[in-house]
Amino acid sequence: MARANPARACPVAAFQKMISGKYKLRIVWDLRDGPRRYGEIRSGLLRGAAGSAEITPRVLSRELKALTQSGLIDRKDFGEVPPKVEYRLTRKGKSFVPVVAAIRDWGERSLSEATALVDAAE
Repeated sequence: MARANPARACPVAAFQKMISGKYKLRIVWDLRDGPRRYGEIRSGLLRGAAGSAEITPRVLSRELKALTQSGLIDRKDFGEVPPKVEYRLTRKGKSFVPVVAAIRDWGERSLSEATALVDAAE
């Protein structure tokens, strides 16, 4: 008897596989306001996050390729020299933005609570 694909059997596992990686959620979040070029995405990832300064072109390219393969973003190559490529959210990617917003809101609340607890303890 054939075994069921575990990713298909468990939506949480499928979701986890789709968004696994250090930068995927942040890339989707940065694309929520419209298309961005590679350099703009890289700058957005480097902005305001400790430990992001080391992002390599290879890692970013891999994350963008994975998001494209999962159907969350679309890559448009304008066929120009020098190369001009834009990334934008697909319909599926746009439907994912509220999920990322909920994660962001939860993070803000949790960080606020943690800061309040530390302040109260001092």
